[in-house]
Amino acid sequence: MPAITVNPTRMELTRLKGKLRTAQRGHKLLKDKRDELMKRFLDTVREVRALRAQVEEELMRVHGSFTVASALMSGAAMEQALMYPKQSVELTMTLQNIMSVNVPEYHYRTRTGDSGDIFPYGFANTSGELDDAVEALGQAFRSMLQLAQIEKTAQLLSREIEKTRRRVNALEYVVIPNTQEAIRYITMKLDENDRATTTRLMKVKDMLLQEAIEERRAEDERAVRDWKETQR
Repeated sequence: MPAITVNPTRMELTRLKGKLRTAQRGHKLLKDKRDELMKRFLDTVREVRALRAQVEEELMRVHGSFTVASALMSGAAMEQALMYPKQSVELTMTLQNIMSVNVPEYHYRTRTGDSGDIFPYGFANTSGELDDAVEALGQAFRSMLQLAQIEKTAQLLSREIEKTRRRVNALEYVVIPNTQEAIRYITMKLDENDRATTTRLMKVKDMLLQEAIEERRAEDERAVRDWKETQR
C-alpha cells in the first residue's frame, strides 16, 4: 500500500503523473538554487573573514593612536576637543535581491564633502596623534559598516540555504517517492482490473460459443429427426 491514500482510477493516475513531473522539475530547480546559494554564501564568508581581520587591525590602530594622544594631552583637554562633533553622518539602506533573498546595502554619506570637517577642534592646542586617531576612527567606522552589511548578507543566505535544503529533502525523500509508489500501486491495480476484465470477457466468450455450439447441435438433431420422419 502507498503512503498516501489514492483512488486506483485512470484520472488519479494522470493527476499523479503530472504531480510527479512538477515535483521533479521543482526538485532540480531547488537543487540548482541551493548550489548557487552555497557558492554565494562561501564567497561571502571568505569576504567576512578578510574584512573582519581588516576591521580588527584598524581598531587596534585607532586604540594605539588614542593611547599615544592621551599620553601627550591631558584627559580634560582631549575630552573638551572631542565634546562637540562637527561632522554628521547620514546612513541609508536599500535592498539587493540575491537568488530571491533580499539583503541590505548600507550607504554612508557625510553632511559635507570636506574631509577636514571630521575634526571637531582646532589644531593649535591638540596633538597630531589625535588627528591620526580621529581619522583612523572614521575609516574604521566605514569598514565596520561594510562588515555589518556582509555579515547580515551571510546570515540571510544561510537561512535561505536551510529553507531550500529542507524543501529539496522533502521533495527527494517524501513527495517524489510517495508519488512514485502511488503511481506503481494504481498501475498495478489497473493492470489487475484489465486482466480480470479480460478473463471475464474470455469466459463470456466461451459461454456464448458453447451456447452457440449446443444450439447448432440441437438444430442438427432436429433436422435429422425431421428427415427421418419424412422417410417414414
